[in-house]
Formats: sequence, structure tokens, C-alpha cells
Amino acid sequence: MGNDNPPLIGNLISRRAAGLPPNPFAEADARVAAAVRAGRRIIDLSKGNPDGVPPSFMQDALAHAAHDPSFFRYPPFDGVPEYLAAIRDWYAERYDVTLAARTQLLAVAGASVGISTVIDALIDEDDVVVAVDPYYPQYEGSTAIAKGRFVPIPADPAHGFLPDLDAVDPALWDRAKLLILNYPNNPTGAVATPEFYGKAVALAHAHRFAIMNDFAYAGIEFGGDPSPSILETPGAMDVAVELGSLSKMFMVAGWRGGWIAGNADILAAAKAVHRQTTVLAPSVVQQAGAVALQSDLRSVSRLAVTYGHRAEVLGEGLREAGLDVTEVRGGLFLWARVPEGHGTSDGFTSWLLEHAGVAVIPGSCFGPHSDGYVRFSLLRPEGDLYAAVSRIAGALS
Repeated sequence: MGNDNPPLIGNLISRRAAGLPPNPFAEADARVAAAVRAGRRIIDLSKGNPDGVPPSFMQDALAHAAHDPSFFRYPPFDGVPEYLAAIRDWYAERYDVTLAARTQLLAVAGASVGISTVIDALIDEDDVVVAVDPYYPQYEGSTAIAKGRFVPIPADPAHGFLPDLDAVDPALWDRAKLLILNYPNNPTGAVATPEFYGKAVALAHAHRFAIMNDFAYAGIEFGGDPSPSILETPGAMDVAVELGSLSKMFMVAGWRGGWIAGNADILAAAKAVHRQTTVLAPSVVQQAGAVALQSDLRSVSRLAVTYGHRAEVLGEGLREAGLDVTEVRGGLFLWARVPEGHGTSDGFTSWLLEHAGVAVIPGSCFGPHSDGYVRFSLLRPEGDLYAAVSRIAGALS
């Protein structure tokens, strides 16, 4: 007997959940999986997953911690003391930033947890979140969950893909409650300057908004000084927090280890949210993270050199194939314009998959101002990068 009534559960799903934007990285995985099922040999340059292994001393530290009975219990809510102390010392030694472990640090299970935690701690319904386009898609998704209003401002290629903060309408700064920054940047590879951070902090003071800097790619810089921490900026501790991650520096994306650092008032609110909404970072991962951050960090420097060389290989090859590739100064990706005649970034992404067997991420995933670009990952062996360039050049010619 038929039932004309709508499904019960479908009526119970929240409007908030039903209205969330799709996850572009899950969609990219699905595209690649479909091509592989069809028998295609795909070079996947869409992923941000590390393709190497963590330093052996970090693996040993995790294994040792797994046998330590003191780590069989739930970890402290705010973080394992050794881990918080290591983050504090990392900031002091690398950036000359002084942090109080008890009030200005929180251990989280990856920078992604930090993003959602800070946004939930600050944003009420209709509060304005400003982000630089291109932006990591979770910034928009987490703002949607908090029912905030997400307003992108364009990065300026003429300013090295930093936004021209002076060009933003002051009325937007008056409405803003949070500005989200991300340097070294995903996807453009831009690196912030002290002058840029100084201007952002001055605006936050003048217009009374907070700043969250996603510093997940700290240490992955190419051929120059380290990317500054926003917390180095005079006055930043009054308005800013920064997110850190073990994933990129030490190739442990699957371990889920990160932190929030900075303004004590924001940290207090973030801790209140964190205790109610998410799981604690695993104690053994925190212990391994402490060992890693207390190391001489030569493994991170070597990794940055490897990625910098890959950026040269892939960038030069793509330019020879006719693509306009943005100069990259750090991070894990290259950002390139869609060639003339190939339409939108979504269309070019599909074309590359079909005609070159190379998977990338369309720029449209990173904001409305970023259609017309695609993102290439550096996280494949060098041989795969050469092969990808050869395929793309052949397809374009």
C-alpha cells in the first residue's frame, strides 16, 4: 500500500544543515574516484594530503606515548602541559612572541577544529565575517553553521595576492566582527608581510573587530625569511588569535593535532565552546607534537626545500605549456589562471580531467572572486609532476 506522506526524518533535518554549502574536497575525491572506476589513469593534483612520512623521531615519540599509562586517561581539557609548553616555546624562539600557556593557548584536534571553535566563540546570527577571497572553504561553512554573514574581499594580484585593505569600504569594517586571514596562503602561496599585518591590526583596533589568522602552513616557506606570525605585530594580542597545525610541518595530517594561540578573552570563549562541542586532541598526538616542536625543526626546513623545488618544477612546466601561474612563496599549492577559451574554472577542471587525466580543484571553490583560476597540489612525487605537465601540455596543444 502506498504512502503519500513525506518521509518523517526528512522533515526533521535542520534548515541550517540542509543549507550548508557542499565540501569541494569531497566532490573532488568523487570526481577522481569516478574516473578511476571508468579505467582512467589519473594524476591527482587536487589533494592537500602529505605524500611523505613523518620524521622518525616523531613516530617514535608517538609509539612511546602509546605505551605510557599516563596517556591512557582523558587528556586535560585545554591540552597536555608538555604540548602547551612546547607551543609556547616555539613561538618564543621562532617569533619572539610571549604567550601564557594557561590563558593564551588551547590544544585542538587540528586547525580545522580551531576554525569552527573560534567562529562559534565569536559569531552570533547575522554577525559579519570578512574573509580574503580566495579562502579556505571551511571559513564559509563554519560561518554558515553559526548563522553569520560571510563577506569576501578580493585578494589583489598587484599586491602579491594580499588584499588591498585600504580599498575596502570603511562601513564594512564597522559591521565586521571577525576578519579571517590565512598566510602562508592556501591556495595562492602568498606570504604576509609585517606591514600588512600591522595595517590589519590597526583596522581591528579602530573598528573593533577580531582577527583569526590561519597559520597552518607555518614553516613551509620558499627561499626567504619565515612568514611572520600575526602575533608578532604590536597590538595583535588585543584583537587576534592564530591557528597552528602539526599536519603540514610534520606530515601527520591523519593524527589531527593543532592549537589556538593569542588573545586571552577569545581563548576563554573558545575553551568554553571547545569543551561542549568537540573531542579533545589525542594525548599521544599532543605528546608527539611536543617532541616535534622541541626539535631543531631541520625536518621542516628540508620539507620546505622539497616543496619549493616541486613548485619550480610544476610552475615552470605549466608556464611552458602556456598557463599563467602565480608566483608562490610558501604553502603546498600553485594557483594558475584558466587559459583563454577554456571558460570557467569548473569547466577547465573537467576538461583537464577528461583530456589530460589530471585532477585539480577549481577556483570557484575558494570564493566568487576566484573563478578563472585552478589550484594544483605539490603533494605528489616529482615524477608525477613532470608527467602531469607533459599531459597538460599535450592536451592544450
